[in-house]
Amino acid sequence: MGYFDAASAAPLHPVAQQALLASLDEGWADPARLYREGRRARVLLDAAREAAAEAVGCRPDELAFTSSGTRAVHTGIAGALAGRRRIGHHLIVSAVEHSSVLHSAELLEAAGGSVTRVAVDRTGLVAPAAYGDALREDTALACLQSANHEVGTEQPVAAVADVCREAGVPLLVDAAQSLGWGPVDGGWSLLTASAHKWGGPSGVGLLVVRKGVRFAPQGPVDERESGRAPGFENIPAIVAAAASLRAVRAEAAEEALRLRELTERIRARVPQAVPDVEVVGDPVRRLPGVVTFSCLYVDGEALLHELDREGFSVSSGSSCTSSTLTPSHVLRAMGVLSEGNVRVSLPPGAAEADVERFLTVLPGAVAAVREKLGAPVASEVAREEDVLVVDSLGKRCPIPVIELAKVIGDVPVGGLVRVLSDDEAARLDIPAWCEMRNQEYVGEEPADKGTAYVVRRLS
Repeated sequence: MGYFDAASAAPLHPVAQQALLASLDEGWADPARLYREGRRARVLLDAAREAAAEAVGCRPDELAFTSSGTRAVHTGIAGALAGRRRIGHHLIVSAVEHSSVLHSAELLEAAGGSVTRVAVDRTGLVAPAAYGDALREDTALACLQSANHEVGTEQPVAAVADVCREAGVPLLVDAAQSLGWGPVDGGWSLLTASAHKWGGPSGVGLLVVRKGVRFAPQGPVDERESGRAPGFENIPAIVAAAASLRAVRAEAAEEALRLRELTERIRARVPQAVPDVEVVGDPVRRLPGVVTFSCLYVDGEALLHELDREGFSVSSGSSCTSSTLTPSHVLRAMGVLSEGNVRVSLPPGAAEADVERFLTVLPGAVAAVREKLGAPVASEVAREEDVLVVDSLGKRCPIPVIELAKVIGDVPVGGLVRVLSDDEAARLDIPAWCEMRNQEYVGEEPADKGTAYVVRRLS
């Protein structure tokens, strides 16, 4: 099985499937009712809550089940901001948070609040001191993911939590990617997670609010889940989510070692087998099964199709994929190459033979995509005084970078190439290409259409 997109959704764990089927007969009734069927459902719900709380490291009455991880994030941020509205309306997030966090931040800004987006380094890592610098007297909440969903970089949650605690500011941790591997350390105040990330069924999220945290649920509120997740609980799915979390935790230590070896193999061998590749993300502080790399001169969507034909399911943060016209906000914040981006996220149980076959297939897939893209036509290259001009207007990633690479040798050392492009990805990929190729990125210049990206040939 070549399913390598577990960071999006892990295959349903066998324990989850068994628990789901077993609880269908007992967990269909309303757990709020006092008759026999309701009491049976309540027993299942309470047992699931206790199991999930034990895995998280919190009290059962601090944990609520939501309809998804995204809903948990939205509810958690909105409730924490409302609970501390007398303090202020300032929110701190990292620049590489999941879109659910960033969308909540945009909503706050639209309502008149303010947001500080903490920058990351080229590995996707935040500095705890940067959170300290972002704190203000009116800061109501800070958010930080435990590990990044696109590049796997693990964040210094405990250190950031200490900084926030000293300032009296609660920290919400999005633990969707890491909770299956272990509890989140540190003095965090709120936590969210999503069952389908660890092999549970989709449609189950976790929201934990520590005792003592000011929290005011927003929207219509009913008596279920402490008023934090209105609506009838999906008890069979909740039971399956808790059972699978316990199961994957029991296997986590051994499986993490095995997957780390496989992803380290990918990190080391992809640059050897495929020219012009940048492996991104922290090489040490990262999730066990995630490795991400970007390939110069490659269309991300085309590469995904090539790999799919070979039986491999991977994802991409490139702008040239069907779902987006801009590069991944994570790659953009890191300042790394985005074109031809591939995220491999191995599920627990991934076979070594499948990884080896992937490493065998990948070079041919990349070469096929590069060959299909071809070279620029002569009419698209002109000279403007002593500057070589490449007109890539109307062309999408990775064509502007390909055309730059084709003509850089046509100018003398010290000469300039001016690439005209209206593709947002060029703003990220041309500087990244210069760093990989030891050329100088001079900067942007205004143009009649699009933007001119100026590069000086150094070698």
